[in-house]
Amino acid sequence: MKISLNWLKAYIEINESPEEIAHILTMTGLEVEGIETVEAVKGGWNGVVIGEVLECSKHPNADKLSVTRVDVGNGELLPIVCGAPNVAVGQKVVVARVGTTLFPTGSDAGFKIKKAKIRGELSEGMICAEDELGLGTGHDGIMVLDTNLPNGTAAKEYFELEDDVVFEIGLTPNRADGTSHIGVARDLKAALDRSVSWPDVSDFSIDNTSSKISVRVEDTVGCPRYSGISISNVTIKDSPDWLKTRLLAIGQTPINNVVDVTNFILHELGQPLHGFDADKIRGGNVIVKTLPKDSKFVTLDERERKLYDTDLMICDEQGGMCIAGVFGGTESGVTENTKNIFLESAYFSPDYIRKTSLLHDLKTDSAFRFERGTDPLNTVYALKRAAMLIKQLSGGKISSDIIDIYPEQIKPFRVKMKYKNIDRLIGKSIDRNSVFKILSSLDIQVKDENETGFLAVVPPYRVDVTREADVIEDILRIYGYDNIRPGATLSSDYLADFPKINPETNQFKASNLLVDNGFFEINTNSLTKPAYTENTGGPDADKNVQILNKLSEDLGVLRQSLLFSGLEVLAHNINRKQKDLKLFEFGSVYKKIDEIKYLENSCLGIWVTGQNQKESWFSENKPIEFHDLSSMVLKLIKKFSNAPYKSVPLEEDMFQYGLSIVQNGDQRAKIGLLNKKITGQLAIEQDVFYAEIDFDGLLLSIKTGFNVEEISKFPEVRRDLSLVIDKSVTFEQIKQVTEDREFAGILKNINVFDYYVGEKIEKDKKAYALSFILQDNTKTLTDRMIDKIMNRLMKKFELNLGAVIRQ
Repeated sequence: MKISLNWLKAYIEINESPEEIAHILTMTGLEVEGIETVEAVKGGWNGVVIGEVLECSKHPNADKLSVTRVDVGNGELLPIVCGAPNVAVGQKVVVARVGTTLFPTGSDAGFKIKKAKIRGELSEGMICAEDELGLGTGHDGIMVLDTNLPNGTAAKEYFELEDDVVFEIGLTPNRADGTSHIGVARDLKAALDRSVSWPDVSDFSIDNTSSKISVRVEDTVGCPRYSGISISNVTIKDSPDWLKTRLLAIGQTPINNVVDVTNFILHELGQPLHGFDADKIRGGNVIVKTLPKDSKFVTLDERERKLYDTDLMICDEQGGMCIAGVFGGTESGVTENTKNIFLESAYFSPDYIRKTSLLHDLKTDSAFRFERGTDPLNTVYALKRAAMLIKQLSGGKISSDIIDIYPEQIKPFRVKMKYKNIDRLIGKSIDRNSVFKILSSLDIQVKDENETGFLAVVPPYRVDVTREADVIEDILRIYGYDNIRPGATLSSDYLADFPKINPETNQFKASNLLVDNGFFEINTNSLTKPAYTENTGGPDADKNVQILNKLSEDLGVLRQSLLFSGLEVLAHNINRKQKDLKLFEFGSVYKKIDEIKYLENSCLGIWVTGQNQKESWFSENKPIEFHDLSSMVLKLIKKFSNAPYKSVPLEEDMFQYGLSIVQNGDQRAKIGLLNKKITGQLAIEQDVFYAEIDFDGLLLSIKTGFNVEEISKFPEVRRDLSLVIDKSVTFEQIKQVTEDREFAGILKNINVFDYYVGEKIEKDKKAYALSFILQDNTKTLTDRMIDKIMNRLMKKFELNLGAVIRQ
């Protein structure tokens, strides 16, 4: 829900900053999820001021241009070349200074005023015409102002243009009272101890009683109160600018003066209204009732809907005109040809509206309020307010008495309160007078006070305050949660600074990441063959944990690695023509330390083999490569830990080649292409890449929070470099060179985008094509600065790595 700060100021005095107001509202239960500045004119007119033309002469090199000197305040005179035929000495004009961005009428693209020479004459600004400012279409000449405002005054002050601030409030379902600007003002009234100025309707009067429309409410459960009034001889036209500005600020599209008034009242008071074309009310009778099931009705979106027998309808003598409180119909609404209107202001049952809204999937501003509960005591006041505005804006006449069908009065909620319960639930004893003052500011009356408690009389619009605990919550939110300090004896309900890490939760997060990237989870037996660790170059057979009462030799030991149980799954699937596989498993591994000590650890195993993607006509069918798996492993590590890591060549017999990921001095993962001696035990002929992650170790460095930083306003720059280096040089060594202090904060990323080994270079050499992303968070990098950094990098590569820079 959007709330305009300028609109709020019409009802309550506000001197605080938008950020302070947002905090106050959030602490009172109206959580502000965002703050947005709405400019009164596109571009904001920053740098547009009032100036005075002191000198004006013909341009020496152009017949249609004039050279002027304009006073823009503080004794500053600007030379400005102007092409308008009406520019003259003594005029008060609108000046756009250098650096100002203007958005002309009809253009979405702005242009920036720059210092320039025009036909040899210096110009430091622009004297503006109406269309150049976005105020209209006139371009016959510059705008000449009739004003005594000092030179240098912001032009927005002369034109009475004021930027607005809009709060996005995440309204909870229980806060029906906060669905309007007056509702929000009431919370500020209580929190800031200020008064709310309601719009004055004391001048409301009836012009005549010529309208003969009558109302009959047949379903008083669905419609406990129905109010209405007729207005004749209205002129449907555009709304005035002030009304359009109010609606546009909160994202509403102006339609016409009558419809806009009903939308304005909805967002001002929280009371939905509906206007009917009175001449289309057949039989002159408005009937509130339900219709038989499957009755057909065409709504404003021109969809024919089948009604339910629980849908409350506003009907005339021949059928439905509107789904009550939810959506209007095509036949009875206000159009540009409407002359006479009947205005409805009602209180509908929240249960009826909620059910109808859900059944028809109609989410409207009106239903949003009715299903939460509007103020049943406010229907006539809202009707008077709307009728006066419509009369003012459309020239119509109020042509009937107010119809108000209210057979059974809706009474306030009466809640018995005990002081001991207030103190117990709040956790602090609050001065009784402060409690009464808070309740009074919330329109809650205090009656029958005694030594133990009192009776709270809650107005009907506070549908969420019906119990003692609700009243206490209201007292607390206005008193301030920040004013409640935990007692010294509290010991069991505090929030721990370092919450316990839940392995199952984090395992689930890792599983989701892998599944999202096309992997399938497997679950295998922890018991495995002793032969897998014998003469394979894999785990040490002497560290096997033997099973004393083993069922078979094939299940004689606990696994030291997830490797072989996963390879069994691969072999099973490959033998059945499923050769492209991406699998993972979470499981425990076991190792014998000595004769009496054993180690159990939780690991994550990942296996990939076959093609990287299914065969397709539009993309190349590529085999899975080492970097397909390594990039996935690094994603996992970065998801759980922000501790630095480094990669070093992996030297284990079970891998043909690979990398070890080291973090805080411990191996977190190993990744590589499995040796054929390993895969051959399962008769797997195709290449298999395998990664094993120490998941328990990874969780030791898990990040428990996150850092937020502003996105840089300055652009990134990419530079590419080609290096010829020894084959023994690793990418990790290249990264270490770039981590020098002099590049800190500037060099954001380094990446290999091409690799070459072949006849064109020496046999013991390889060529890397590297990309460097450079960015300074404080300024835009110039070519000179970038070249200096790249030259320093090239020198370090040559010195530290023996690299040859390919030009």
